[in-house]
Amino acid sequence: MAASEGEEYVYRISRGEEWQELQSSGSTFGGELDKNSGFIHLSKLNQVQSTLQNFFLNTKVDLYLLQIDPKKLGKGLVYEVVDGSNSFPHFYGPSRSFSPLSLDAVTKAEKLSLSANITANDNRAN
Repeated sequence: MAASEGEEYVYRISRGEEWQELQSSGSTFGGELDKNSGFIHLSKLNQVQSTLQNFFLNTKVDLYLLQIDPKKLGKGLVYEVVDGSNSFPHFYGPSRSFSPLSLDAVTKAEKLSLSANITANDNRAN
């Protein structure tokens, strides 16, 4: 599904080295998972917490949450069903050519505190 799913923004959980690369060179192809998949993995806002818990729980490096304007990704942004029911945004680039994520698509970046994030969000559910 190539159309926007009505999200104002999509999000990227980025390791510190990736965020530094993005700032210094203006673009990034992401990490090993992205390079092996041929697209940049993104999340909708309501998926960020589960993505953190499923893929970054034991991470010992700095993490940043990048807020990305989907309009700046154009038709390269595709929403795909991943686990039979959840649709995640993936950035392939034009013609699914695996283009790098450009710094100009990032509207905001904030450093994450993983333990504080999980605790704060878990408390909201109670």
